[in-house]
Amino acid sequence: MLKTYRGSCHCGAVRIEADMDISAGTGKCNCTICLKMRLWSVVVKPEAFRLIAGEEALTDYRGRNPVAHHFFCSQCGVRPFERIDAPNMTDETYYNINVACLDGVDIDELVAAPVTYCDGLNNNWGSTPAEVRHL
Repeated sequence: MLKTYRGSCHCGAVRIEADMDISAGTGKCNCTICLKMRLWSVVVKPEAFRLIAGEEALTDYRGRNPVAHHFFCSQCGVRPFERIDAPNMTDETYYNINVACLDGVDIDELVAAPVTYCDGLNNNWGSTPAEVRHL
């Protein structure tokens, strides 16, 4: 069910709001940054995402993927969301919302939701990695 979630970084400087249906599915990726950050995310379209506060506290880390903006709070270091610009697999800009940064998530709904795994490590984004247990 579509629901509006609110969330933040650890210190609260960056606050977000997003309309999403967690039960529709979440995602994990094995690319180097997602693996190191243990990102567990829900994808939302730009019109479903709102940065409520903290734009000035955000730092945009650009890694190996030229369309990925890995935003993190410059005060506490937590990454509540990232923006993926086109061109990408969907050819549309989207946001990955870090479920660990959301307030009031129903844990039963989260663990019951299907998880899609992406093989970003091998730049094979549409495929599931051979090993996902560590993600």
